[in-house]
Amino acid sequence: MKKVLLLGAGHAQVSVLAALAQQRMAGGDILLVTPHTRQFYSGMVPGLIAGRYAEDDCAIDIVPLARNAGVHLRIGQAASLDAAARKVTLADSEEIGYDVLSINTGPVQDRERIPGAREFALFVRPIEGFIALWKQTRALAEARPLSVVLVGSGAAGVELVLAVRAALGARAELTIVADGPLLENYTEAVRRKATAALKRAKVQVLQGRCTAVERKHVVVGGSMRVVCDVPIIATGSDAPAWLATSGLATDAQGFVRVGATLQSASHPNVFASGDVVVRDDMPHPRSGVYAVRAGPVLAENLRAFVAGGALTPYIPQPRSLNLLATGDGRAIASWGTWSAQGWLMGWWKDHIDRAFVARYAQG
Repeated sequence: MKKVLLLGAGHAQVSVLAALAQQRMAGGDILLVTPHTRQFYSGMVPGLIAGRYAEDDCAIDIVPLARNAGVHLRIGQAASLDAAARKVTLADSEEIGYDVLSINTGPVQDRERIPGAREFALFVRPIEGFIALWKQTRALAEARPLSVVLVGSGAAGVELVLAVRAALGARAELTIVADGPLLENYTEAVRRKATAALKRAKVQVLQGRCTAVERKHVVVGGSMRVVCDVPIIATGSDAPAWLATSGLATDAQGFVRVGATLQSASHPNVFASGDVVVRDDMPHPRSGVYAVRAGPVLAENLRAFVAGGALTPYIPQPRSLNLLATGDGRAIASWGTWSAQGWLMGWWKDHIDRAFVARYAQG
């Protein structure tokens, strides 16, 4: 019997649990280690912040999923990984050995990159912590108007600042600090639509790099101090620090290098998926869309590896449908060079997101 350790309950790994509920893994004794008993679907978080969803609408309950899959569940968080010794050490110092490891913990944010951010800012990851702190922000906004500055010019930053406008209305003065073009990885047509949405929502767009966060200010470009009650950091994702000393092959940014079968480039008994990986053979954006699509292949390959069978390649689609929520029930859709905006796009996004969460509802 091989010990299979599932580290993290990200979008790909919940798909593994669902597959195991349909057919158990012969020859595998499986343990899932994850920090929380539920997993928020990241695509619905802006809608949650905007007040369009309740927490239960966008959270997947991991406990019944693990039980139905015949998987042991341990609530905990990885602190280190020794790939040579095949051992994971948790934050509470418990050591867990494995024969096969699958990593789908999701990305983190470097809290030291911007001086003062750890002390004074809200980070969007981990999502559970951000949601808890957002509740305090909502309560504060009931007492007085707030100045909110969101740092980050990608999809998360744009969606969240528009969600904050929907949630707080005229009680907030909103600024987004963009270190580079808004939505740099999108087409010009999408950027124009997003810029117009920000203008309608009365969000000030400030170009420049955030160089520090202070108690009542965000510093941009080293000298401009922007008044701020609530700084929110929605910059790019980082690899977990413990990967750097794991012995696994990583790229320059610390993400796990994997091949077509989602196996580590250095340790074939280690699989990884989602936002912690980089594909050696076929690079693609770090997006929940790709993690979701990788899930069934990951489940099949874990089962095959334990049984000693042939593995299947995961071939990412060359382009993906992107739906950016604008906070008011509408959305901006894009597929390659095509894009559209409106209530229908918002309904489409809501339908897809709710269907994803419902797929894993147990009861």
